[in-house]
Amino acid sequence: MSSIASLLRPSNVSLDLRVAGKADLFAQLARQAAPLTGASEHTIIDSLRARESVGSTGLGMGVAIPHGRIKGLREATVLFARLQPAIEFNAPDGKPVSLVFTLLVPAHADELHLQLLGELAQHLGSAAFREQLATAADADGVVAAFNPNEV
Repeated sequence: MSSIASLLRPSNVSLDLRVAGKADLFAQLARQAAPLTGASEHTIIDSLRARESVGSTGLGMGVAIPHGRIKGLREATVLFARLQPAIEFNAPDGKPVSLVFTLLVPAHADELHLQLLGELAQHLGSAAFREQLATAADADGVVAAFNPNEV
């Protein structure tokens, strides 16, 4: 059973990333994810855009979880980006987003996709957890937030 703690690696974390907007963010995420997943940058961007066209993946509270399903992907990939400055994301509370988790899952992995989204939503519902992500000094600090017993 996969979980965010087992999928998020320090190399998948970008801190204080500067992007011009959502399109630029998706391009930078795709650039980072392509070598990790074996999928092309174009395929990743298309997947993220397709999901976003259904409705914003901005949750509110400064958080977004853009996600996509990709045919041929062997395993799920999780990326985290802390944006500086925050960007508009059409979140329900109208606030800009600075904490972004990106999930890329195999096209057929419905249960895993929902499990990972649920796990992230549960963690991100905590103001203390969001603050830990917002103030982490480095990528290891972000990863450690999902493994509090290992600190």
